[in-house]
Amino acid sequence: MKTRSKKIAAILVCMLAVFYMTPVMGQGKININTASKEQLMTMKGVGEAIAQRIIEYREATPFQTIEDIVNVKGIGAKILEANKHLISVTDE
Repeated sequence: MKTRSKKIAAILVCMLAVFYMTPVMGQGKININTASKEQLMTMKGVGEAIAQRIIEYREATPFQTIEDIVNVKGIGAKILEANKHLISVTDE
C-alpha cells in the first residue's frame, strides 16, 4: 500500500508541475501589456496588489521588453526569473 501511495503522490506532483508551468489556460504567454488582473495574478509571486501596479504602470508606459516589469514596485529579479517563460509584451 505504501508503494501505491508514493506513486499517487508522484503523479500529483507531476500534474501540479505541469499546471504551474503551463501558461494561462494553454493560450500561450501572458501579454503583460494587455492581460487582465486575474491573468496577471496567475504569475508566481504576483497577487492582487502587484497585478494592479502592473496595470497602472502599463497605462502610463507600455512595456517594451519583459525585463521592464522590474520597474513595477514589488517586482524584482526573482519574480521576473520565475515568470520569464510565461510572459511577453506582444501577442504571440
